[in-house]
Amino acid sequence: MPVESGSSASSRQAKQKRKSHSLSIRRTNSTEQERTGLQREMLEGQDSKLPLSLRSNLLDLFGQIEREFENLYIENIESSHSTSQLSQKLKTTYKASTSKIVSSFKATTSRAVCQLVKEYVGHRDGIWDLSVTRTQPVVLGTASADHSAMLWSIETGKCLLKYLGHAGSASGDQTAHIWRYTVQLPTPQPVADISQTPCDDDIDFSDKDEADGDGDGPNECPSIRVSSTTLRSHQGVVIAADWLVGGKQVVTASWDRAANLYDVETSELVHSLTGHDQELTHCCTHPTQRLVVTSSRDTTFRLWDFRDPSIHSVNVFQGHTDTVTSAVFTVGDNVVSGSDDRTVKVWDLKNMRSPIATIRTDSAVNRISVSVNQRIIALPHDNRQVRLFDMSGVRLARLPRSNRQGHRRMVCCSAWCEDNSSCNLFSCGFDRQAIGWNINIPALLQEK
Repeated sequence: MPVESGSSASSRQAKQKRKSHSLSIRRTNSTEQERTGLQREMLEGQDSKLPLSLRSNLLDLFGQIEREFENLYIENIESSHSTSQLSQKLKTTYKASTSKIVSSFKATTSRAVCQLVKEYVGHRDGIWDLSVTRTQPVVLGTASADHSAMLWSIETGKCLLKYLGHAGSASGDQTAHIWRYTVQLPTPQPVADISQTPCDDDIDFSDKDEADGDGDGPNECPSIRVSSTTLRSHQGVVIAADWLVGGKQVVTASWDRAANLYDVETSELVHSLTGHDQELTHCCTHPTQRLVVTSSRDTTFRLWDFRDPSIHSVNVFQGHTDTVTSAVFTVGDNVVSGSDDRTVKVWDLKNMRSPIATIRTDSAVNRISVSVNQRIIALPHDNRQVRLFDMSGVRLARLPRSNRQGHRRMVCCSAWCEDNSSCNLFSCGFDRQAIGWNINIPALLQEK
């Protein structure tokens, strides 16, 4: 038997490796080579005066050209897809940029027609509610979680009276108090023009110190601790109260899921308005008719009709998907409701089947108010903003807020006082302060 030398064996192994490597390459490009082989066979089968070697070279060159065009075609398809993505990205960026530009113009406009005039500082805890008297003398009232209620001079910002008769956070003691006090209004001081105060609406100051109310409260502010009338019957926190037209009866709303109607002179309970499935959040009376609307955490609000002494009807409205934080009447035949579902809805009392307008916002809405004359809705939000809308749902303005002015915490309530020349809108919040705003309503409506 012949025997191979070591050198010839290694040479043969190297050739086999090269052969196997060549075979692997040919298998990888088998499709391309099969196509080339077919084209070569077609050329060989055709009559041509060109030498076979030249024809093979031409075939290789045309094959390379074909591959180049194929690569370009694939790149073109991929670039077309990426261009589409880039186009979409540009559209999104452009839209966001233009929205910021438009918002900046709106913010500038808002600062021109909405100015902060006065800050009412003195409470030691968050202010839940505020209201303005409907008769002379016109004063501002606030109710706080610090167990106190205060009366303020609108023009000077000075505290006129502090009521300390409650044992809980305002009405956390399950009672409603009626108290009397003769108010002496101080001499108004000139109002500083802050229209040129710079404002940066995007500055976040959630960690900024609270309002400067950490001292002993307002200086030289008289206080009383005894009410003239105490209304009892609730089994939970009294969260809101309002006077019925005529001033002889008052309605209260409580976390015990009921609203009570009292006779002020006798302190007797006239009616207990029950039916809500969860805690009440607010109650409001009609300015000219014996109508009451109550709102609740059960996502509904109810309309109670006391116009006929013999019949007390109630209607339930289910227009929200979360807690109804407030529902208020307008001078006309409308009810406006706000909710934690970030919507505000306008309803017609003559047809309450569906809202006539819906306002969608980016934050939960708290106790809203509607101006009497122009019927502008003021929306206080959880995100520290206060926005103004008309009854058709068109946004009119956003009150300026920056590190120098505006609310630092959730805004709980708003109240209009259109007849006041200095401040015609008020707001309060968990930053322990109430703010008086001057809204140039004619200019606001002109820009609508």
